[in-house]
Amino acid sequence: MAFAIAVTRERRDGETRCALTPETVKKFVSMGATVTVEAGTGTGSSIPDADYAAAGATVAADIASVLAGADILLKVRGPTAQETSALKPGAIVVALLDAWRDKETVATLASAGVTAFAMEFVPRITRAQVMDALSSQANLAGYRAVIEGAYAYGKGFPMMMTAAGTVAPAKVFVMGVGVAGLQAIATARRLGAVVTATDVRPATKEQVESLGAKFLAVEDEEFKNAQTAGGYAKPMSAEYQAKQAALTGEHIKKQDVVITTALIPGRAAPVLVTADQVATMKPGSVLIDLAVEAGGNVEGARAGEVITTPNGVQIVGHTNLPGRIAADASALYAKNLVAFAGLLIKDGAVALDLEDEILKAAVVTHGGAVVHEGLH
Repeated sequence: MAFAIAVTRERRDGETRCALTPETVKKFVSMGATVTVEAGTGTGSSIPDADYAAAGATVAADIASVLAGADILLKVRGPTAQETSALKPGAIVVALLDAWRDKETVATLASAGVTAFAMEFVPRITRAQVMDALSSQANLAGYRAVIEGAYAYGKGFPMMMTAAGTVAPAKVFVMGVGVAGLQAIATARRLGAVVTATDVRPATKEQVESLGAKFLAVEDEEFKNAQTAGGYAKPMSAEYQAKQAALTGEHIKKQDVVITTALIPGRAAPVLVTADQVATMKPGSVLIDLAVEAGGNVEGARAGEVITTPNGVQIVGHTNLPGRIAADASALYAKNLVAFAGLLIKDGAVALDLEDEILKAAVVTHGGAVVHEGLH
């Protein structure tokens, strides 16, 4: 018995990625699915409608035709109310729902009787690594942050020796050494920059140094014990925070490009760089704030804007950095979705097992209600 997969084009402002590629169309068809794609779905990722059709999908021109009879709707961002209203009760939606902040979309999905899964809630366990959309997208965001930094910075990144003189390498400081931070370090190093990085977790020091960068932290006894057995950061004392702030503050003064990556699920992003620290930076310096959509790590950053401060420092607040490398971001995300959808299918038909630890962690709405405990 075949099941129906639907993919509509993204309607959220500035979203260039898509949830399906011709490669993943073929994978769904091999699983027994019929696949319907809205015309124009792949435009932002340079995928023509004809490529979807050649892979075995039906391309339809309107939402109603795409969603009629759909068992599973795959999206990058959460569906609009128009899309949700076109779904049959009991249909499944899988997307990066931004469920902590976009309560309206979650409520709409619940009232429509849709079972919705948030890809950002997929647990970071070994079995779910291939479904980890946050990591796949953060990896590309870290890369793109360096490219944006190099573009905004008015000098070269590598040291260059010429007959006319030597160009000094750029100094890049990465704050937060998660997936995005590690890729930012690696990319800045590839471009020839002198790279330093900081994080509150001691275990990241070895990772930073393995990439050829220098680790910056007040490495006292409190720091050495600042990580839980599960790998998470412990809250630090006010005394330690003051010492670390003084150290990073002095370091920031000398940097050409600072990239901040710190996010806390369900909470506003922590401020890592204050306005006073920005004021100490050299004219022409650049700050790239990857957390700007969650309030920002840099004081004064604004989502979707590039701010130039009175002392000539640029604070870059680009949103959706993975969407600035849309073809690769879509390819990786579509593979995440194929792996996740595999949990929803058994013997060629939809079979929902909400006791599966991954589905249980990621389900947001079911049976007409918001069921994720973190959203109540």
